[in-house]
Amino acid sequence: MSVLSSILARLRRAPAPPGPDEDDDGALLLRWRDGDERAFARLVDRYQDALYGFLLQRTRRPALAQELCQETFLRLAGAADGWSARGPVRAWLFRVARNLAIDHARRHATQREESVAGEDGHALERHADPADGPDAAAEGELLRTKLRAAVAELPEEQRDVLLLRHDDGLSFPEIAEVLGVPLNTCKSRLRYALETLRGHLADLERDRAS
Repeated sequence: MSVLSSILARLRRAPAPPGPDEDDDGALLLRWRDGDERAFARLVDRYQDALYGFLLQRTRRPALAQELCQETFLRLAGAADGWSARGPVRAWLFRVARNLAIDHARRHATQREESVAGEDGHALERHADPADGPDAAAEGELLRTKLRAAVAELPEEQRDVLLLRHDDGLSFPEIAEVLGVPLNTCKSRLRYALETLRGHLADLERDRAS
């Protein structure tokens, strides 16, 4: 059992309701620093699914995404001292997760594996909901598959903005902090990504009509 899993399994048996200002990310981290392990469990519960989904989109390898997600939280635990100078917790987590994924890719230069349909591309599901019926369902699944492939082919900097914005719900200022780029650059990258995907959708519509 991993360190994080062990912490969560132990802490969930003894929940403690938060006070009025104790549920803030920064306050939870400070409580963890001061010895309240339940506070760290709350942070893990709050962000582990979003971080895992983001890492899965980048790595296409579920086991690796889980490993990097755990490493991200372990780094958060180790960074609690002197946290006030580090900025918002959520943006910090996604920045560390992204850097871990980049570092791993550089070290190993592994070819991405195809992810299981439905495990990733949560935002894409919203763009391709099929109508009722087996033919429409099959067509919708084909569309989702092609859209996921189109997202995977986007330039990395555009793909990251798209995922952070639409899958993980980060604000543009948070994304700018995660990626270390100006706010307007984030907005431009998202616009280019959406234009590319709209082009793919138009091509798919033409193929269906022909």
